[in-house]
Amino acid sequence: MSSNVDNDTKPFLEGDDTVGEKSEDGEQNETPAAETEVLSKRQRKKQLRHQQWEEQRDLRKQRRKEKKQKRRLERQAQGDEGAEWVGRKRQRREATPSSLRLVVDCSFDSLMVLKDVKKLHKQIQRCYAENRRALHPVQFYLTSHGGQLKQNMDDNDKGWVNWKDIRIRPEHFQQIMNKEELVYLTSDSPNVMTELDENKAYVIGGLVDHNHHKGITFERAQELGINHAQLPLGNFVKMNSRKVLAVNHVFEIILAYLEKRDWQEAFFTILPQRKGAMPVGQEGSANERAEDQDSDSDSDSAEPITKNSCSTQDQRGGSEKGGQEAEHSQSKQTTTEGTAA
Repeated sequence: MSSNVDNDTKPFLEGDDTVGEKSEDGEQNETPAAETEVLSKRQRKKQLRHQQWEEQRDLRKQRRKEKKQKRRLERQAQGDEGAEWVGRKRQRREATPSSLRLVVDCSFDSLMVLKDVKKLHKQIQRCYAENRRALHPVQFYLTSHGGQLKQNMDDNDKGWVNWKDIRIRPEHFQQIMNKEELVYLTSDSPNVMTELDENKAYVIGGLVDHNHHKGITFERAQELGINHAQLPLGNFVKMNSRKVLAVNHVFEIILAYLEKRDWQEAFFTILPQRKGAMPVGQEGSANERAEDQDSDSDSDSAEPITKNSCSTQDQRGGSEKGGQEAEHSQSKQTTTEGTAA
């Protein structure tokens, strides 16, 4: 009974072993194929590129050496000409700092909306950049720094804390400097400045208000009891607009004057074209040309108005009521245009 069982089970066990061997052989034979299938087409390309990169390492090194040698030979061929160019470049970078102090007074923060505070921030950035590259950089102060301006700088220009060659202080400028040294620059001052005293501290009002607070910097100077003056703009320049300039324009004009020692050249180097600036004495011919253009435009525009009024009256049959309505609409239109201007 037991022998039968053994005989019956033996083929099964042998077959099982045979199947197991085949399965093991099958797994061993299929393993390399499975591994090749794991690598995608992209991975194979990447592996090939890496292999080529490694093979060309020595070639790249040789090319770098050749390129470096070529640049060295070119510099040697330039000789003295190249040396002179380097000398001029170094000379341009040399700066002689001025002892003059320029102060941007930021105590008007509460009078500005956020949009104008952002404009002031950009103007201050421009002042900082121009002073850094100026031939005679001034001692730059930012006083009463706080409020909306500081918050905007913290949010949009975190690098301001690392600015160099500038003194940013939360105190008012009167707490930092002597009263006798201060001169507030304001276009409303009756005192016209002809020279810059490099022992003084000139204060620029840090305010962007679109003329909503006219004369406020002059009033502030009088309240503080400090000296005040305006740039000699009217002596050299005729402008279409008011003589109120942006903070960075005043700052840059003073930098330009320290370099050129000529007010007129400094003004025309910095003032934007939209100000319509022209040298004093030359505005007469410009005004005549403008008047001629205005007269031409008036005469040209008069014709259509006359024709329109005639055609309107013809269409309405010349009735008195229609004429009154036309006059009323024309006067209403004129009033509206004047308000917009």
